[in-house]
Amino acid sequence: MIVIKIGGSIVEGLHSSILDDFSELYKKEKIVVVHGGGKDVTNIATQMGKEQKFIVSPEGKQSRYTDKETSMIFTMVMSGKVNKNITAMLSSKGIPSVGITGIDGKTIRAVRKKKLVILNEKGRKMVIDGGYTGKVSDIDPKLISVLLDNGYLPVVSPIALGEDYEFLNIDGDRAAANIAGALKSDIVIFITNVSGLMMEEKLVNNLTLEEASKLLPKIGPGMEKKVLASTEALTLGVKKTIIASGLVKNPILSALAHNNCTVIM
Repeated sequence: MIVIKIGGSIVEGLHSSILDDFSELYKKEKIVVVHGGGKDVTNIATQMGKEQKFIVSPEGKQSRYTDKETSMIFTMVMSGKVNKNITAMLSSKGIPSVGITGIDGKTIRAVRKKKLVILNEKGRKMVIDGGYTGKVSDIDPKLISVLLDNGYLPVVSPIALGEDYEFLNIDGDRAAANIAGALKSDIVIFITNVSGLMMEEKLVNNLTLEEASKLLPKIGPGMEKKVLASTEALTLGVKKTIIASGLVKNPILSALAHNNCTVIM
């Protein structure tokens, strides 16, 4: 079984041959897709007159601040526009796919972050309300398994159900890692807009779990989440994670062949 995470910033720019990859893989593998879509959320929220606020953690990581209204827009865009675009694309290749969110079947439960420590405009630490952002606490893979067992390809939107049944924005990479662990998947592929982890301007082709864990503090914000998610997936029993570009021809088959990508085992 393979879990494939498609990054939000690349959904529109994916190489069209990725659909041929899905067709080829679907014949012999069970596949689950987890997707992002932050760029679409920002664009549509802006069109709706809801300005998006981005915050910076003390470690320098930027993320969206999700208040109640943003949470509703996030849910609408991710589970509607982005999710259904992907299921329609897969259907065009004759692959029966079903789009769900982490809310459906209580697939993804998360704990709401009560407080967030951020840096203000002057670079000083301050504490703000956590909003509607969550950290994955539990995965119930039953619904995904039912779909897989009946020949469907599940496409999962990373929206989780909180303790009070509120909708929470969760990190898509870590959602993919946790889903892969719960499904006892062999491989997780993180499809992004770069070839993989770059260190000192060179592509890192291979890492062990231990090496990846030690490198984490030295990695920049975007890639750091993917390497962190990789370490989580491997700790949960996944055999291998691959970080690869979606801009190249046949991106998934290329990643599985370990061409020009980062493999962590």
